[in-house]
Amino acid sequence: MMAVGRGVGGGVRVPLLGGAFPCIICRAMLTLPNLITIARVLLIPVVAFLLLDHDYRLAFAVFLVAAVGDWVDGFLARRLNQMSQLGAVLDPVADKMTMMIVAILMSAQGMLPIWLAVVIVLRDAVIVAGAIAYRFVVGHIEMAPTRLSKANTFLEFGVLTLVMAQAGQLVNAEAWLMLLFILLFASVLVSGAHYVWVWRRKAIENGRSN
Repeated sequence: MMAVGRGVGGGVRVPLLGGAFPCIICRAMLTLPNLITIARVLLIPVVAFLLLDHDYRLAFAVFLVAAVGDWVDGFLARRLNQMSQLGAVLDPVADKMTMMIVAILMSAQGMLPIWLAVVIVLRDAVIVAGAIAYRFVVGHIEMAPTRLSKANTFLEFGVLTLVMAQAGQLVNAEAWLMLLFILLFASVLVSGAHYVWVWRRKAIENGRSN
């Protein structure tokens, strides 16, 4: 027998056989920006599969859609006043998972220098570990990317997209790649150090207030 009804706080109870373990989906989760962000997360294994299959043209197209989606979901969240805690957490997770997996796979295939892939992965790992540590040691954490972080994310998406386009023979950017790799390397280091400084300052200020 199916159980259908409204959950606590206006949530929607999804029909389930026998009415056992009803699933409540909060309306706040079903906003357009959040759905786009979730779609970006679902595209990560698709890009990974295409890279492993050496289908660089299709990987480029899917990765480009994910990159555009990163801008669109943030724009719509602000425009429609639909910013949420879920989106604030899921958006950077989608970014970091995409960058880390793509950087590792492209490095393994010789399209990206190992030293660049290492700093990209280490930066994101440090940020995630720092956020978890801050949450457990200090308390509530608000995921708010800095301007440097946004610029770095834009540059990372741009460079990785260009490398895919190069691998798929859609463009000829060989002469510019090393310069872009060095620029991205510097951006990753600076934005990562800035993140550490910002969260260290917040932890100190929080400690003083307590």
